Amino acid sequence: MPIKREMLVRRDALDQLAVNETLVSDPGAGEVLLQVEAIAITANTVTYGVVGETVGYWKFFPAPEGWGVVPAWGFARVVASRCAEIAVGERVYGFMPMASHLLVTPGKIGRGLFRDMAPHRQPMSAVYNQYRRLGAELPATPEREALRMLFEPLFLTSFLIEDALRRADHHGAHSVVLTSASSKTALAAAYVLRARSPGLQRIGLTAAANVAFVEGTGLYDSMLAYDAIDTLAPTGPSVLIDFAGDAAVLEAVYARLAGRIAHSLRVGVTHHDAATASPLPLAPKPVWFFAPDAATTLIGEIGQDAFNVAVAAQWDGFVELAAGLVKVAEDSGIDALQRIWRLQVAGQAKPDIGYCVRL
Repeated sequence: MPIKREMLVRRDALDQLAVNETLVSDPGAGEVLLQVEAIAITANTVTYGVVGETVGYWKFFPAPEGWGVVPAWGFARVVASRCAEIAVGERVYGFMPMASHLLVTPGKIGRGLFRDMAPHRQPMSAVYNQYRRLGAELPATPEREALRMLFEPLFLTSFLIEDALRRADHHGAHSVVLTSASSKTALAAAYVLRARSPGLQRIGLTAAANVAFVEGTGLYDSMLAYDAIDTLAPTGPSVLIDFAGDAAVLEAVYARLAGRIAHSLRVGVTHHDAATASPLPLAPKPVWFFAPDAATTLIGEIGQDAFNVAVAAQWDGFVELAAGLVKVAEDSGIDALQRIWRLQVAGQAKPDIGYCVRL
């Protein structure tokens, strides 16, 4: 029997890691065994760990008490199946553990999708339980597959943010201010805003070391380093989209734009080491944006087919841009996974590199 290797993370100290090795269980009736091929590790992946307790990300892949298995987006291959509709050799894309193997219980099976119906996963959003079926073929372009792991989940969040803002008439704002502007989700948001809400001024805030990179993307109308927030001068009222989760940055933006913030969204915690609650009341109060709920609402309104077409129309152009902005750095093995995870947790990952690990 093969050995399953998984990376465990201390829930209360994300830089403390352990490797767990167990024998892989044979699939039971209706189950399928996946061998994880590759996963992407981004700042968003770290966010899953940061908010794992409050949002429920630790529940997807059970682990010993006090430890967790962080989810990541990636590809896997079916290596054993006791489900008549799913064949050995088939490849899938979806929410994976940081581990070599995963047992799933396919249900709601269609030509292009199935859903893991394992009982412990049902309380969580169905969006995370869906796996896209890719057949048995290898990717025509491995780099494009890597970009999909790195950007597609983040791009979908950004697409939904823009859609929600536009449907709310941008809350009357003339500008959008995005923190952590070098992060992949913020870059995608700026792209979709430029394409679908072109009348809005897009202003990015980032660390001084990342200003040149972000300016080079051409996705923002203007860029400021965090230490220059006191010069922030958007056109008219603004929507704030916070990907950083840094209390000091939030307070500085609110102080500079006092009375001019029309709406405030919290999306990520790329500055998780500074992600403490603000001691000051912020008005308007930041509202957490949860992409699965937004996706469910939009699909309910326009239908799955129309939703897929709308997302694809923006994704194709963005992934071409992303291919020129980000160099894919691919490594393999559990040791590489630990190293790259620690790099992301420490906030030392470069914005122009996309990290993927083959398992």
